[in-house]
Amino acid sequence: MPQLSFGLVSLGANLPSADRHASETLRSAWGILHGAPDISITAISRIWRTPAFPPGSGPDFANAAARIATTLTAGALLERLHAIEAEFGRDRSTGRWSVRVLDLDLIALDDLVLPDAATLRRWIDLPPGQQRNEAPGQLILPHPRLQDRGFVLGPLAEIAPGWRHPLIGQSVAEMLDRLGPAGLAGMRPRSGDDGPGFP
Repeated sequence: MPQLSFGLVSLGANLPSADRHASETLRSAWGILHGAPDISITAISRIWRTPAFPPGSGPDFANAAARIATTLTAGALLERLHAIEAEFGRDRSTGRWSVRVLDLDLIALDDLVLPDAATLRRWIDLPPGQQRNEAPGQLILPHPRLQDRGFVLGPLAEIAPGWRHPLIGQSVAEMLDRLGPAGLAGMRPRSGDDGPGFP
């Protein structure tokens, strides 16, 4: 019988997809994800409005996080996430940190460290100036930028505050606290005041 694993997925979008606004795209995407074979969503955060990163690189994002249960391997799960992105018209050739109709990042799967601790540590410690130009050629878990990104940690703290990074040793709540107020600068959970055009 396949082993059941628990994963964390970050969802983001800042361009409309077909006739859907970014926040609607996230809702549609998590519906597809929940309905996919061998995957079920066990918790979903609120949708947050977050500034694009790096600053000035595009419209504000809609961001959320999901906790999932799955019998898929990490590689198969990543392929499934990429396939869902493609359904919404995601063009992965536009480069890193570009505007996008949908971004589904596999943040963690149980306490897996892939491919190994030394490789993960190298990517965690990569200087900021190199992060834009260098991307791993293989799946790295946990996501090497997890601890630096308020737009990931804010939503994650709503659904998995106690999940602990297997290499850094800090929980989601502790990593978010370490970022301080600047880590959530410009971010806020979506409310009815945003209107149908958000973002």
